[in-house]
Amino acid sequence: MKSGRAERRSPAWLVVLLLLVSVLAWLPGQASAQSRDASVTHLRLDEGDDGVYLTAQVQFELPPLVEDVLEKGIAIYFVAEAELYRERWYWTDRKVGQVTRYMRLAYQPLTRRWRLNVSPVPIVNAGFGVSLNQNFDTLPDALDAIRRVGRLRLGDMSEIGDEATHPVTFRFRLDTSQLPRPFQIGAVGQSDWNISAERSARLPLEKGR
Repeated sequence: MKSGRAERRSPAWLVVLLLLVSVLAWLPGQASAQSRDASVTHLRLDEGDDGVYLTAQVQFELPPLVEDVLEKGIAIYFVAEAELYRERWYWTDRKVGQVTRYMRLAYQPLTRRWRLNVSPVPIVNAGFGVSLNQNFDTLPDALDAIRRVGRLRLGDMSEIGDEATHPVTFRFRLDTSQLPRPFQIGAVGQSDWNISAERSARLPLEKGR
C-alpha cells in the first residue's frame, strides 16, 4: 500500500522539481566564487552656510552580470547613508546627524542614454517623487556620478556642535531589495550583487569651499 501511494505522489514531486529547475535556469548568471571589492576612498566634512555636509568617494566596478541586467532594461538601485556623532567621554557617542541618499540607474533604449535619479527618499516604480534626474551618454559616465557622493546634508551647526572633529560613519551599497522579485531570488548568494562598502573616521570640520 505504501508503495502505491508513493507512486501516485511521484508525478507531483516531478512537476515541482521541473519547475524549480526551470526557474533557476531562467535567473541571470551563476554564483561567483569571489566577492566584489568596494571601498570608500575619500571622506570630507564641510561647514556650509546652511548646514554641515559630507562628501564621499566610493570605488567599485560593476560586474558583467549586473551590466547585462541593466542593458535588458532592469533598473538597479544604490543607497548611500551617513551618520555623524558627538563624542561624550562619560557615555557612548550621541548621534546628532543622519542622512540617506537613494539612487536609481536605468538604461533608456529609445534614446540609448543612461538615466540616474537621485532622491532623499526611496524611489519606487510608481513614481520618482522629488528627485534629481541626470542623463549620461555612457554607462561609465553614469557610474562615475554614482561613485562621487557629494553634499550629503547631515544637519545644522546648532544641532551638530562646534567640536574640532566629529566621528562619522558612511555606508554605500547596491540595494537588491528593489529588484523585480525573480531577480531578488536569483541575487541571493551571488557575490556579483554584493557591492557594499563602509568606513568610519574622525573628521575635522572644514570650512566650505
